[in-house]
Amino acid sequence: MAIKDESATPKVAEAARFRVNVKLVLARVVVRDASGHVIGNLHKEDFQISDNGKPQVISDFDVEHLAPQPSAPATATSSSAANAVQPAPPPTLPSRYVAYLFDDLHLNFADLALVRQAAEHRVAALAATERAAIFTTSGQNTLDFTDDHAKLKQTLEKLLPRPTMETEGPTECPLVTFYQADLIVNKHDLQALQTGINDYINCANLPQQMWNTAGPFVEGKADQVLNVGEHESRLAIGVLRDLVRRMAAMPGQRTLVLISPGFLTPAMDMDYDNNDVIDRALRSQVVISTLDARGLYVDIPGGDASSPGRPDIPIPGQVNSETPRTLLDSLSAAAQDDILSVLAYSTGGSFFHNNNDMEAGFRRVADNPEFYYVLGFTPQNLKMDGKYHTLKVTLKTREKYDLQARHGYFAPQHDVDAAEEAKREIDDEVLSSEELHDLPVVLHTQFFKASDDSAKLTVLARVDVKRLHYKQADNRNQNDLTVVTAVFDHNGNFLQANQKIIQMRWRNETLQEKLGSGITLRTSFDVKPGRYLVRVVARDTEQQLMSAENGAVEIP
Repeated sequence: MAIKDESATPKVAEAARFRVNVKLVLARVVVRDASGHVIGNLHKEDFQISDNGKPQVISDFDVEHLAPQPSAPATATSSSAANAVQPAPPPTLPSRYVAYLFDDLHLNFADLALVRQAAEHRVAALAATERAAIFTTSGQNTLDFTDDHAKLKQTLEKLLPRPTMETEGPTECPLVTFYQADLIVNKHDLQALQTGINDYINCANLPQQMWNTAGPFVEGKADQVLNVGEHESRLAIGVLRDLVRRMAAMPGQRTLVLISPGFLTPAMDMDYDNNDVIDRALRSQVVISTLDARGLYVDIPGGDASSPGRPDIPIPGQVNSETPRTLLDSLSAAAQDDILSVLAYSTGGSFFHNNNDMEAGFRRVADNPEFYYVLGFTPQNLKMDGKYHTLKVTLKTREKYDLQARHGYFAPQHDVDAAEEAKREIDDEVLSSEELHDLPVVLHTQFFKASDDSAKLTVLARVDVKRLHYKQADNRNQNDLTVVTAVFDHNGNFLQANQKIIQMRWRNETLQEKLGSGITLRTSFDVKPGRYLVRVVARDTEQQLMSAENGAVEIP
């Protein structure tokens, strides 16, 4: 028997409930009545779902009830039992995690100050079973999940706008917005270009007859704004995707709140990335809610007080009753909201917008709907071409209910082989909180304090291999067993993990011996005194049986 020992930090992928099958399409649905109350008594037979207009068979169905669950009382490991094997007490876990993601790449100072104050009031009222975290799209001034109100407040106070480059503002000449730049560069919109030229003539005090020669300058500025805007959008989406992965490791209810003025994602690959975020959130059971930090948006003729007046020059062929700048600003504001609404409605979250009561907004986006449904289906003859498919979810019931669900998905771009599926399944289960008992695994912990601020935590996992099936080859009984041991802090934050692959190649007489005694694996971690959650996941290759056990230990 050979043992391969590897230190590994598992990657977060889909949640265990809908694991492995990359062709399984999931849709989270929130159903409300005419009064806005959430409906929670529907069944699989009440729903219909179509893919590109073709009815699909709903193969997976689940109703999630998100009523808060009380935390279990803490149980400590006796400090007098150093070096002795201790049965792991039931783990004590927070029941709810909320990550606040501030889009400081796009937020301006005034909006950020307003939402920051509302967020401070929200975290000050954090319940004992809740953990909150502060993240930013710039990656600066972040705080991992904690119940420390003072640290949360201090982190919020340090938040500032952090654009990668200043491309909009009262000193920009000409003012070309990201939305306008996309129209000029990607869509070759003549009116958007003429509006930019008009702004340039006014802000630079150029003679009006120079509007033809000003074109190349405005096009160059638009190209610059587009590059910066796309870069910031990709950064924001990347942080969002990584945070969904991160939150898949948290047990209990998981809510990600994006606080942003919205941003554009004009490139096709960004749409694919957005869908990837949604799909990961659905599979990881992470609800994304969004809050438009601009509050109540009002079109101000001639722009707001921070922008110098730029009277429009009549453009031949212009038929719009609104001025080009006002029209562009209005369209831009609406377009920025698109990603916020799609993320929220596709994952079962709330979208708070067009409202200045930010404290009410934080209460709404942090509290998930009490019920939601998860529908899953496997499209027939699905091509691995990465193309977009439209989804439509409806109800067979005659009641007039309002449905909130995703509008489409992208087909996978390649098949996943068995080894990749197995790795993904193990990673999912390590970062889950559910217990599985396909394989009998007994978990024990012991610790030894080397000093007041350091300790050695040892996890013993005894695996009963009687239920394993062995392949006969070369006069030996063959199977592989992968065992991952992971350690989390008392807030549920992942700390470290170790993976062992046991390659079993036993003769008959050795197998009989092992069937009686089982296999005991020992894994040690260097830690500091404190409370920890321990998780052991075991999976065999032949039958793909899996077990997952939780334990908790306190090192004084």
